[in-house]
This record gives sequence, structure tokens and C-alpha cells, in this order.
Amino acid sequence: MTTTSSKGVALSQEASDISQKIDLLTETSWEVCNKVGGIYAVLSTKAHVLNEQFGDKLAFIGPDIWTADNPSPYFKERKSLFKSAAARLELPWGITIRTGRWSVPGSPQVILVNPGDTQSNLPEIYGQMWNAFGVDSLHSYGDYDPSCAFAVASAIVIMKLAEYLKIEPSRVMAHFDEWTTGMGLLYIKAHSPRTATIFTTHATCIGRSICGNGKPLYDQFTHYDGDQMARELNMESKHSLEKAAAHNADCFTTVSDVTAAECAQLLRRPVDVVTPNGFEPDFVPKTVKYNRLRKDGRARLLKIAEALSGRKFAESTFLIATSGRHEYRNKGLDLFLDTVSQIDRRLPRDREAVAFILVPGWVKSYSPSLAEAIEGGFKDSESDYLTHRLYNEDSDEVCVRIRQLKDGGSFGHLKVIYVPCYLDGNDGIVNISYYDLLSAFDLTLFPSYYEPWGYTPLESVAFGVPTVTDNKAGFGQWVLDNFTNGIENCGVKVVPRDDSGYAMTRDEIATAALAYEAEDTHARLQARNMAFLTSAKTDWKYFIAHYDKAFRVALSRKNS
Repeated sequence: MTTTSSKGVALSQEASDISQKIDLLTETSWEVCNKVGGIYAVLSTKAHVLNEQFGDKLAFIGPDIWTADNPSPYFKERKSLFKSAAARLELPWGITIRTGRWSVPGSPQVILVNPGDTQSNLPEIYGQMWNAFGVDSLHSYGDYDPSCAFAVASAIVIMKLAEYLKIEPSRVMAHFDEWTTGMGLLYIKAHSPRTATIFTTHATCIGRSICGNGKPLYDQFTHYDGDQMARELNMESKHSLEKAAAHNADCFTTVSDVTAAECAQLLRRPVDVVTPNGFEPDFVPKTVKYNRLRKDGRARLLKIAEALSGRKFAESTFLIATSGRHEYRNKGLDLFLDTVSQIDRRLPRDREAVAFILVPGWVKSYSPSLAEAIEGGFKDSESDYLTHRLYNEDSDEVCVRIRQLKDGGSFGHLKVIYVPCYLDGNDGIVNISYYDLLSAFDLTLFPSYYEPWGYTPLESVAFGVPTVTDNKAGFGQWVLDNFTNGIENCGVKVVPRDDSGYAMTRDEIATAALAYEAEDTHARLQARNMAFLTSAKTDWKYFIAHYDKAFRVALSRKNS
């Protein structure tokens, strides 16, 4: 049975029942209107379906880190929202807000929060949180204080907004993402206990840190104690906050079965609901524009390759890519480079391939000589693999490994190119945004060691680009649970990863990539179509049901 929302959108009976029980739904994250990593993709693609269900009862809350000289490209200010609440809320500690719309499909309401002098009041708040929830903030450093200041200020805004709009706390649902907002959830629990709360961890602090420090997560998984590892890795405060938020939320969620096991082991709190990450199909251009973007993107990439190498590449050159955050081991950048080195050795001499690493580094500037070479058709004199100059070229792990492999005789045939910048369309070299460029590739490889979900392979298939990922990624496990494994079957090849089979995984990825490169045009087109079909199953209109379940759990717990 279905009903319709206030926007005239068909809703399931469960979705309708939930939306009628909530008068204010907020979701707070450091990545609202602030494109940092994968959580931005989660929220910005989910916004459309969530907004259809809740309309203007929904507000995303993010940090107001922007200035007049550096405005957010994703935020459109609208001062009339929430009945001019921005000017009328009585907020302490110099907290200020701006209201507007997020420039993504659905255009949901957004509140950007400037915490003002909240950070100066944190010592007293930390004492309260220690007494109430056992949160150990004594060992905090780095981004802990700024994150907590934003989280607490956001919690105060939520409570004051509900009060201003005369909404009963029992009809408010406050959702917080990651440890960076956990202090806000606890603040609401302490000061507005009738408000229902949800906490989502997209990756546990300790799990990510174990992997980032080169320790074997999988072979030793059942022997790890989260509290002990927090002390060993100097993560006591973040872990303590994350664990307290998980245990005190009315509903605790994570994004995959892979991370659910991690939460149970390291946080000692089983999740209530797994909420897998979907995708918004409106981000993918229609056929005519898609084909133009693919053609233009390939032309630009080949020009870059020609300028860096001093040789021409055929239009049929096999283009491979990886992307994501600059986490060398966690994101499998080490395995990607070693894999394309194997592809280089095994690729038939009459075939050409270029592998791109689209991973932001510590960029100093784009390379003017490369920009001139691209336009003039001659070889760049500064580098043969790097599109932008880095402050740390001598120590950047990707640069170091590329040089090692080149010195060892790799990449004599296959060309490897490192693009260490955010692809926002104005980087000086590529000058095409990531989503507009993605369709240009023939294949993507995402062999992550630590990947709670895996938005990059999901984005790849959403844009019709077959991908190889692994079973340690939540998305990879979801594919194994729902499809017959293989590029020819679903546009995705999922390979096994563990702590002892690095070379075997490398060789299996290389074999899959070479097999796909050898396919004819018809087989590749079929694989791209299968990728589109697989991504269609991740549409948020299907996956949002998991969030409706989380809302129901939170309301049930709060009202019990």
C-alpha cells in the first residue's frame, strides 16, 4: 500500500507513517555542503529521496567554514527559511547560523552553523560528558576540539529551533554522522532526553587507525580490543566519544555488514540497522550529454598523456583509473600501482593503456609547463607522470612508489599518471569535474584494504564504467550477496583480500583487467550496460527503506 507525500510523491505505508510521526528531522555532518570525502556523497545523493519524504521538515546541518571571499559552491543562502529563525533564535556563546538550500538534487534545506565561542566552553562540557557518559576527553588533540565545538553548537541549534517552532521534543529526530558529531548527540541526550537520536559510524576510528598503521586487521580481527588499541594508537578520546555515542543513541547504524562486524568487535555495540549507501540517478547525465562527456573526457586525458610522454595515443587506448582519499594502504593505492605494473608487463605490445591515479595530495600548484605542452602538443619538461607540483614530491607515497617501479623497469609500455588534485573543473590541467570525467574511463580498480562501503566503485558503475573491487569493501560484499560475480555478469568483479594474499589478489585483478581489455566493442558495451543495471539496484528509492527502519527503531526506543 502506498500514500503520497506533501510533494505528491508516492510513499510506502511505512515511510508515510514515519514521516507523520516526525515534525523535525535533522542530520548533522561535517560534510554537509563541505566536500571532503565519501560522507558528502552519501548525504548529497540521499537528499533527494529524503526530501521527497519529509519536505521542509528536513534540515541538514553542516559547518559554516566559509567566507565572503571563499563561499561554498554547494550552498545557496535563503534567509526566509524556518520563519526567519536565523535572525530570531536565541543562541548562546556567539553561535550563528545561516539557512539555505543545498545545491544537489532535491535542494534540501540546510543550516550552516558557526560555533562562535563554543570551544571556550568545552572544558565544562567535557566534564559533564565524563560524568554522564564516561567520555574521556583528557587525551584529545588535533581536530577533536573543533569537531566537538561544531557538534555541540549544532545540538543547541536543533533544540532552539524545535523550541522556536513549538515542536515537541518527542517529534524531533536528530541524526548524527561519525565521531565528529558524537558530542552533539550526547549533548542532546543530556539536555533534551525526549528527542530521538540516531548515530551512524561510516568507519570506526580504531578500525581505520589499525589499518592506517600497517597492522593486520583481518587475520587478527577477533583478538582486537577497541579500548586497548585506542591506548596503543593514541586514539583514546575519539574512540571514547564514538563508543559513547554508539551506546547512547536510540538507534545505532553503519553502512555495511563489513563494518557492522567491526562495530560489534571494537565498539562492543552491535548495530541496530545496516543502512547501505545508495546513489541518486539524477547525478548521471542522459545519453546525449553522457556520450559527449565521454568523448570530451577521453580526448582531454589522452592529451595529458601525450604531453607527459611525448608520444601519441590512439583513441582506442585502454584508460584505467582509481580515485578516492589519499590513504595509501587503506584505499589500496599500493595494490593499484603494483597491479598496473603487472598489467604493463603482460599487455600485448600492440596495445596501449594509460592508468590514472585521481587522488588529492598536498598540491603546491598546477604545472604551467604541462598546461603549455597540452595546448602546444609538445612534451612537458618537468615530469613524465605528475600533473601538479606537490610540496612533498620526495615523500608522497604514490610518487615514491611510481619512481620505484619505474626504476625497476615498470611502465615502459603502459603509461601511469598521477593527478593529485580535487577534480572540481578548475584545477588548471584536467579542468573537468570528477563526475563529468568518470565516464571517459574503460575500467576502474578499487582494491581497498579498508573500505566500509565503497562509494568510488559504486559511482563507477553508476556512470557505466565496469569496476574491480574486493570483498573487504561493503559495496563489494553487497555485490557478492546480490549478483553473479564478474564484469560480464554485473559490471563488477569482486576479488578476495586478506592479510596474507597480496600477490594473489594483485595477479587476479591484473588478469581481470587484461581479460576485459581484450574484449571486443560489443562485449565492452554489454559490460557497461550491466554496470548501469547493477547501479540501478542501489537507487536511494530502494535503500531509503533502511533509514525508515532506523527511524522506527529510534522512535520505538524513545517511546518505550
